[in-house]
Amino acid sequence: MFPSKIELEECAKRIAPYIHNTPVLTSQTINNISGAEVFFKCENFQKMGAFKMRGAANAILQLTEDEKAKGVVTHSSGNFAQAVSLAAKNVGLEAHIVMPNNAPQPKKEAVIGYGGLVTECEPTIRDRETTVLKIIKKTGAIPLHPSNQMEVIIGQGTAAIELLEKCPNLDVIVVPVGGGGLLAGTALAAHYFSSNCKVVGAEPKGVDDAFRSLKAGKIVGNDNPKTIADGLRTMLGDENFPIIQQFVDRITLVEEQEIIDAMKLVWERMKIIIEPSSAVALAPILRGEFKGQKVGVIISGGNVDLSNLPF
Repeated sequence: MFPSKIELEECAKRIAPYIHNTPVLTSQTINNISGAEVFFKCENFQKMGAFKMRGAANAILQLTEDEKAKGVVTHSSGNFAQAVSLAAKNVGLEAHIVMPNNAPQPKKEAVIGYGGLVTECEPTIRDRETTVLKIIKKTGAIPLHPSNQMEVIIGQGTAAIELLEKCPNLDVIVVPVGGGGLLAGTALAAHYFSSNCKVVGAEPKGVDDAFRSLKAGKIVGNDNPKTIADGLRTMLGDENFPIIQQFVDRITLVEEQEIIDAMKLVWERMKIIIEPSSAVALAPILRGEFKGQKVGVIISGGNVDLSNLPF
């Protein structure tokens, strides 16, 4: 059974005091280049700088008092790490954060600034999960998954709910896909809160596991994920994959140079900071893939290492 419309509505109400209802921006320049009418849902203006705050807040707010006393633990390359740290701090919980040792330094520093207790590990999914299990054994902390937990998925879907409230006649919403939580949540929101809005995932060719998973009808991974979009170097899970299979129209792939060009264009023309993972969703729009359509884009975040820009 998939989450219901009521569950998404209740989530939106639950997390409202803890998040920003972020603005929707447009750019005539980008409309002209793409041949589409593009609406940017700017989660780079979200608390802690990314949409992940939504799912983290929803998951933490639904813990029992006994669970809250034990604290929480997660693994993340940066944005979910920051989100869990801040969401936990807001309600007085301890947050253990496992981060790969190649995560951007500004994201590590932000996690510590929000009160997260950081443990570094090797940059593989196996190492992340093994380190989380060690912390659970030692502390009893409640695990939170950055993308493959239903409370998190539903929370991430609230960004699309807000977007559709402001732009009810969208033809399609384009979403970056890494772990699949935002894509699945957006797909649920479009299913329940629009009449005919499609959802398309955008993915770097260097980490095309979601594209291949949809083709294969089962989850497949990446042996050596390589992309500038650090937030997308992960894989789908058994909670979000069935939702993606059911409600996502397709997944489109983009080149690394397209990601860099899209990121640079937004910085230069819209005067807002977006991270590479966000630019992945804009890249296929800029190459004319959605000409003549009203297109929503979830700008997933704006947490960038300013000392290591790709342009």
